[in-house]
Amino acid sequence: MKTRLLIAVAVMAFATCAMGATPTTLKLQRGGTTVPVTTPLGGAPLTSLELDPAMAGGDTDNLGSGLDVGFKVRINRSIAQGHAGINRMGHAWRAKSHPELLGGLDGLNFHDQRYANGGNQFSVEPPDQGLCAGNGFVMESVNDVLAIYDHRGNERVGPVDLNTFYGYPPAIDRSTGAYGPEITDPSCYYDASTQRWFQVALTLDRIGTTSSLAGTNHLDIAVSQTPDPTGAWNIYHLPVQNNGTQGTPDHGCSLGFCLGDYPHIGADAHAIFLTTNEFSLFGSGFYGAQIYVISKRALVSGAASPNVVLFNGGDPSIPAPAFTVWPAISSGGQYAGGHGGTEYLLSSDAVFNASGTSNTIWLWSVSNTRAIDSMPTNLALNVAPLTVQTYGVPSSLAQQKPGNTPLLECFALTGCAPNFLGYPNISYAAPRALAVNDSRMQQVSYANGKLWGTLDTDVLLSDGSHGSGINYFVINPDSGLLFANDTLALPDANLTYGAAAVTQSGRGVIAFTVVGPDDYPSAGYASLDARAGAGDVHIAAAGAGPWDGFTGLPYFGSAPRWGDYGAASVDGNKVWIASEYIAQTCTLTEYLTSPLFQCGGTRGALSNWATRISLLGF
Repeated sequence: MKTRLLIAVAVMAFATCAMGATPTTLKLQRGGTTVPVTTPLGGAPLTSLELDPAMAGGDTDNLGSGLDVGFKVRINRSIAQGHAGINRMGHAWRAKSHPELLGGLDGLNFHDQRYANGGNQFSVEPPDQGLCAGNGFVMESVNDVLAIYDHRGNERVGPVDLNTFYGYPPAIDRSTGAYGPEITDPSCYYDASTQRWFQVALTLDRIGTTSSLAGTNHLDIAVSQTPDPTGAWNIYHLPVQNNGTQGTPDHGCSLGFCLGDYPHIGADAHAIFLTTNEFSLFGSGFYGAQIYVISKRALVSGAASPNVVLFNGGDPSIPAPAFTVWPAISSGGQYAGGHGGTEYLLSSDAVFNASGTSNTIWLWSVSNTRAIDSMPTNLALNVAPLTVQTYGVPSSLAQQKPGNTPLLECFALTGCAPNFLGYPNISYAAPRALAVNDSRMQQVSYANGKLWGTLDTDVLLSDGSHGSGINYFVINPDSGLLFANDTLALPDANLTYGAAAVTQSGRGVIAFTVVGPDDYPSAGYASLDARAGAGDVHIAAAGAGPWDGFTGLPYFGSAPRWGDYGAASVDGNKVWIASEYIAQTCTLTEYLTSPLFQCGGTRGALSNWATRISLLGF
């Protein structure tokens, strides 16, 4: 008999705390324009320079596992103090009904990413997921390519490497050896009220055309000129090194440069919100989340220098531990109009506790946002704690179902790795465990007058081991009342990198990856409702084989990677979702068949990640 665990959550006496932190006024500078144009796939199947030598793992974000990523000098972005051991069993069921799966398509994959722009790309893992939808289009962005589809799933443009999209030289020009800027952490938002598309990524500058990083880094913001994302876009640049140069404040990051890591986008009626996690780029230390507020009207009009204000989450007057403060996206042009316009944000704090657990999340708000065009320093930042069901940093990696892993098999086979990959032989247990998320907040939505969010949490699986589930929150942002708060989990598999999107009528979907001893990494989803909470687990697309990627191998200098974040987007009364999964499988023989390592164009030499885009209706 199916049962549902109902959790009654006590809400702390709700009173927002007004901070004395004064917003810093900045100016956003407009750059050029761009039109997304498909770049050709090609290039050698494997080169002697597969990874950016200024990096140590293929992507800039490794915080959740308490690991380091390097840019010549390794960055220490370890925040997680411990991992949880929560004895909460998974209680969801696997289902085959409601909400209705209306269709789906395989989105961008590692082959697209590595061989875009004629192969003038590095191998990158994980992909990260920036999905947005509206006006008959769906746009997907990952590290480091994008594609645009129509509402039937037909690819209109793509893959387009992000260096080309933002008007930069290639990530690596393999004919000259010249390096272009390093771009990472893309995200995307369609604003229904203005019918404009917003694309954001973090860009790290080089010293000339060498691989060495200059220290300066900025958020690149692309804004479509029309409701059609296949047309022209305006490009803006927002410096985020915050060391007193290029109009930035000086936050005192060690060794001179801050890093605007993990940027994400939200919006209210008057402003676009970008948030980052600020670390030292060349040294160590976390300096607090940053909240950037930009005039939406100015961006949409193509103004030369839109107003921007910055709230520094590291300011001593702020009582909350500001980490991954995720701004809410709007459902269909629905915004909070009180207090002169309000944007809500959510964050979690378990990573700061030695136990790896917490029963608190933080509700942030930026009010009087209508002042952004006339008196930007009159915006006000507030924050309040909410008591929620205890959640914790997941305590282990996710085991995978056995299957073909030709990359690992090549490493183990005498003569294969030295002859074909250029690395010494080494044997690994196959398949390797896959990384799950930490307990940072994930995508936040404002819909039906409520705030909706998710995060990964430790859960107890039926075999007695610990795994990952998804804790979800449905909040009245005015009172702090929780309409729903529970954990979505399976007893026999991990759910990770949840992202929720909700229609204006309050019907929502959580997208995630499902992975475990009996499940190849698969694209999953569950319904979400303010009264009933989360529904049962559905599989939108079952994984075809195990993840077989390079991160976590000793030669590549980092831990196993997966995700960083998923995405979901409302399109009228439907929801588009996107999750990382594995769309292919092939044998070692097929892997070594010409063209080498590509298994018929389904993967590359060093990885086989893919993404699944699905359309759901109610």
